[in-house]
Amino acid sequence: MALSKETKEEIFKEYGGSVSNTGSPEAQVALLTARINHISDHLKGQKKDNHSRRSLIQMVGRRKKFLKYIASKDIEAYRALIKKLGIRK
Repeated sequence: MALSKETKEEIFKEYGGSVSNTGSPEAQVALLTARINHISDHLKGQKKDNHSRRSLIQMVGRRKKFLKYIASKDIEAYRALIKKLGIRK
């Protein structure tokens, strides 16, 4: 099951500034993180679901590119975002 519309709106409101700001890199990273966490939980019970595993790997790569972009533009915003999302140590 995908993320609900309400969950996505909350993510965009919190990280993008408004519900309509869906294209900001911070909002994209937050949405990808929520989807990654959702699929990771699914894969803990369904170990042979290789289709979902592949999409998980693709999402992690896409999130990594967004984070690299944010870090190149504003390192402090990058640090605040990863701390808020709890992505890295």
